[in-house]
Formats: sequence, structure tokens, C-alpha cells
Amino acid sequence: QVQLVESGGGLVQAGGSLRLSCAASGRTFSSYYMGWFRQAPGKEREFVAAISASGSFTYYADSAKGRFTVSRDNAKNTVYLQMNSLKPEDTAVYYCAADRSSVSRRASEYDYWGQGTQVTVSS
Repeated sequence: QVQLVESGGGLVQAGGSLRLSCAASGRTFSSYYMGWFRQAPGKEREFVAAISASGSFTYYADSAKGRFTVSRDNAKNTVYLQMNSLKPEDTAVYYCAADRSSVSRRASEYDYWGQGTQVTVSS
């Protein structure tokens, strides 16, 4: 089993940056595909980015391309989401998730979830 803890959220002005971290417990972190999702009030949880187990492959939602970067440090059991040029519409609770099988854009495919971290972007 994997436990995930996100951190790094906060309040930032439009155009600013934040770096989210997701620390994972367990020895097998390097075998998990990792994803970032977000959920704004009244909206469904949506895919943001994902990264393969080795870190060689990354995937982004169209809304994140060119602004967000997902990375991982398997030695530290941590996955990151660097968010630049933030917009008010990026305001949401951001979740990291772990998938044992493959990388996916579907929240239902993921096996483990963190508790989320709030990101608020003011205009």
C-alpha cells in the first residue's frame, strides 16, 4: 500500500508560480505511475499531468501544457508539479495519485490518492 501526502499549495497572484510536492511512503514508489489531478468547487476531478514509473514519459492536459511540469525523484519517493504562469482558473484542490498498472488520464484508474492541497490564484 502507498500513502501519499501533498504539500506546496497556497495563495498566489495570477502569473505566479507554485511547486507542489507529493511524498509517498513505501519501498515500491519507483514502480508506480503517478498522476496529478485537480478539482474545483462544483466541478469534476480532472486530469492535469502524469509521469511514468521511471520518469521517462510525461503527459499533460491541454490546460497544463507549456505551463506545468511534472517530475519525480524516486530516491526521495516524491513527485512534483511545477506550475508557472498560473491563472485564476487553475484554482482548485490538487491531488496526486498512484497507479500500479499504467499511466492514465482517468481518475478511476488510480489506486491510491493523497488528501489534496489547495491552490488559489487571485486575479
